[in-house]
Amino acid sequence: MRPDFQTLDEITRRLAAAVPGEIKTARAELEAQFRTILEATFNRLDLVTREEFEIQKKVLARTREKLEALEAALARATDRPAEH
Repeated sequence: MRPDFQTLDEITRRLAAAVPGEIKTARAELEAQFRTILEATFNRLDLVTREEFEIQKKVLARTREKLEALEAALARATDRPAEH
């Protein structure tokens, strides 16, 4: 997954803003280094986007519904109550 660059930029700005006043002159360089480190870290993680997560959540819900319907049909066919 590619990191969300807007979020990455915001995190980078916040980190740079937290730098003590004495080294604020190196702020641009620090921002670039923070961004490089964060981007590399996010790329190593096995993350999914919110969109991918929502899609899988819907797939799981549909699968659960189908399973419950099959369990109910099986219970009716064998004359015993379905367990959930």
